[in-house]
Amino acid sequence: MNRSNRPPMKKAEKVGSLLKQILGQPGIGEQITRHQAWLVWDQLVGEQIAARARPLKLRKGVLEVQVDHPVWMQQLQMLKPKILEKINAIIPNAGITDIYLRQTRTSQTYKPQKLRQTSEPPPWTQIELSDTEKELIEEGLSPVDNSDLKDEMRKLFTRQKQLDKDRSN
Repeated sequence: MNRSNRPPMKKAEKVGSLLKQILGQPGIGEQITRHQAWLVWDQLVGEQIAARARPLKLRKGVLEVQVDHPVWMQQLQMLKPKILEKINAIIPNAGITDIYLRQTRTSQTYKPQKLRQTSEPPPWTQIELSDTEKELIEEGLSPVDNSDLKDEMRKLFTRQKQLDKDRSN
């Protein structure tokens, strides 16, 4: 549906309610587990390869990786068994059985961002959440089976709630 045919939105949905809808769908936990390769890619292949090759999509157990140069494609072709072994060790339920390498035509390279080092965290990170707010976060995370993913999402939702509370004050 294009923009001109779409009725105007009366009220924007909150992210929390949208996430509950999405996480409540059957099989979503499995899909999230499969796509964890994006989260651990830099750790799996190292910074040098990660600067030249990025996961693009995942279809029927095949992880498609975009590579920016033929020499790197050849190198990754030889490293495929080791990369698959590492993926299956870190994310055993991902179901990734093969890697398909695709050369991109753009010369853009990915540069992993370094986390900024500051002496003290922003003040809003110290805001305490109420028990009700914590329960709502846990309720939203209940469909997620993977404990590592659940922990990361919990941190994200908590930070977002703290930031919202800070902005409303």
